[in-house]
Amino acid sequence: MNSVTLKELGLLLDGDIQGDETLIIDSVATLEHAKAGQISFLANSKYRSQLEETQASAVLLSAKDAQDYQGTALIVKDPYVGFARVAQYLDTTPKAAVGIHPSAQIDASAHIGEGVAIGANAVIGANVILGENVQIGAGVVLGQDVVIGSKTRLWANVTVYHDVHLGQDCIIHSGAVLGSDGFGYANDRGQWIKIPQTGGVRIGDRVEIGANSTVDRGALGHTEIHDGVIIDNQVQIAHNDIIGENTAIAGSTTVAGSVTIGKYCIIGGSCAIAGHLSIADGVHVSGGTNITSTMREPGLYSSATVAMDNKLWRKNTVRFRQLDELFHRVKTLEKNLKTPD
Repeated sequence: MNSVTLKELGLLLDGDIQGDETLIIDSVATLEHAKAGQISFLANSKYRSQLEETQASAVLLSAKDAQDYQGTALIVKDPYVGFARVAQYLDTTPKAAVGIHPSAQIDASAHIGEGVAIGANAVIGANVILGENVQIGAGVVLGQDVVIGSKTRLWANVTVYHDVHLGQDCIIHSGAVLGSDGFGYANDRGQWIKIPQTGGVRIGDRVEIGANSTVDRGALGHTEIHDGVIIDNQVQIAHNDIIGENTAIAGSTTVAGSVTIGKYCIIGGSCAIAGHLSIADGVHVSGGTNITSTMREPGLYSSATVAMDNKLWRKNTVRFRQLDELFHRVKTLEKNLKTPD
């Protein structure tokens, strides 16, 4: 277990210490569940009632919240960001692999950089390039011509098809599939004719892709995921999509083919995005939203209705179908009621 003094954490976060800077901190915890030796944080005012009762040795606080707190605190500009950095600093997550396991199958043409670790039963295909300190978990399969940048981690049972490139410092979680075929077919009098997906996938630096998510290869050209993108579990990214820098996509969202999503977007969980449209930089989308047209301006967009009693929902569904008729009736009434100037 890692342990540091509060003074060290203060230097790490460029924060001010209120109280004993020699306290030893070994982990992070919530205000409610923290014990001695742990540091907690207050980032949401609705949890302020827990602040006076917490057993944490120290708490990350904003300057405003620290004014009325009598305990030991590390005062920072953004307590939640501070918590994230401290959690990284004290992280005890094991490595995806250590050393090169004798059961790993490595093609003779593969280039393995210094410090690479490859787990049991992994398969490394022809002409694969692994940068320095890459970690390849047990059961990972890397197809021909895959390139993986330094310090990237692939957890157990990730599958990477041919001609997929990943940048540096990426994290790919178990069960993810990168470079599978896009859903491309032509219909010849009722018979589906498969269109070979001849593009690849290009993933930038510091990208994280969640468990059991899929990123399809391009039909022609590449599917692109740019630097700093974070993708949650069970997300579908279809062929030839382009995801801009530092965009976040939450779980169970489906993005159809040839969609361009801008930079710094936040896409909530269980969204469905139709194909061949664009989303501007800085768009935020509420969970459960169906996106069927291009979004040209930043802002918050929503479409899902809230849960309600089934009988009421059924009535409202019928009324929703009547909206167009109601609209024309109102327009007719307005026209009839309008008086000349």
